Amino acid sequence: MSDDDLPRADQAEGAPHPRETLQLFGHDAAEAAFLDAFNSGRLHHGWLITGPRGVGKATLAWRIARFLLATPDADDGGLFGAPPPPESLNVDPDHPVSHRIQAFAEPGLAAITRSYNDRGRLRGEIVVDDVRKLNAFFGLSATDGGRRVVIIDAADEMNVSAANALLKMLEEPPARTILLLISHQPSRLLPTIRSRCRTLRLAPLGAEDMQAALAQAGVELPEGSDHLAALAAGSVGDALRLVSLKGLELYRDLTALADSMPRLDRMKAMALAESAVGAKAADRFELMLTLTDILLARLARTGATGQPPFPEASPGEGAILQRLAPDPRKGRAWADLATLVTDRTRHGQAVNLDPAALVLDTVFKMQETAAR
Repeated sequence: MSDDDLPRADQAEGAPHPRETLQLFGHDAAEAAFLDAFNSGRLHHGWLITGPRGVGKATLAWRIARFLLATPDADDGGLFGAPPPPESLNVDPDHPVSHRIQAFAEPGLAAITRSYNDRGRLRGEIVVDDVRKLNAFFGLSATDGGRRVVIIDAADEMNVSAANALLKMLEEPPARTILLLISHQPSRLLPTIRSRCRTLRLAPLGAEDMQAALAQAGVELPEGSDHLAALAAGSVGDALRLVSLKGLELYRDLTALADSMPRLDRMKAMALAESAVGAKAADRFELMLTLTDILLARLARTGATGQPPFPEASPGEGAILQRLAPDPRKGRAWADLATLVTDRTRHGQAVNLDPAALVLDTVFKMQETAAR
């Protein structure tokens, strides 16, 4: 298998690579902030793009990179004077820079992600050698005005040595170089890295923007798009995962099982647990744990506020949540259970407990809470 055939650490399964996504939805304020800095001549050398996973941070970074490499400086007007200031980050798909970026052949752009080790396995972190590759990149002869752009996706995944190597570059950045750091959890970064970057914060997408982004990615929206938006919490990446793993149906099964409590439909519980067994069911098991956390959180919120979250994440969910969490006391009980379940499942996974046993243990804990 060639390097081009290997899965990329910066690409969600079933989704196009962010470099292929030309339009960004729902983040006009962040784009405007960057464009204002560019047009005013106050372009910072380091940018930290933060927000939840799957909301478009990488898409924004690649849009910025394409824009910077295709757009001359405001004072670079040549014989015909300065061009008018750009009003958006859009770049024509037929522009030579667009074509080179699509082919991973743009000499002014470097993308740092988790790499593969000598055994052909994707590393769990960005290592120092990945960052040190930038020294050779910075040593190349500059083209197209000498601007260079670096994308690091995700900066949270750097180990300590890699983070320190990047910090030196931020402290003494090469001329006309812009570093774009994508971060899902900026608190995991060195404070000195955060302090040397200007931050662009992206919020979760609304339902309409998320549906537009999914349509652009070529995803056929299932029935119940409002349910998908509720479960994905504004993350296109999470929505793609839910669609590919039939997460809407799985959450519907979970809420139906909860609806049988406190008596509990044991046949449904056993069937749900057995569906998480086997090597091919590993992704379903992980999604089941995630959706259980979501269900418990929505139960806790219903009890605390007196109203179920809107929109519903499955048909009839609101009535089920209100019956099981009718008051703040019950909401607190579900919140406590959510913490307990998270700790128990993490421990169970660490010691390789049977997935079916973990699922049944969680279901029985939910039954106990419902019966109190």
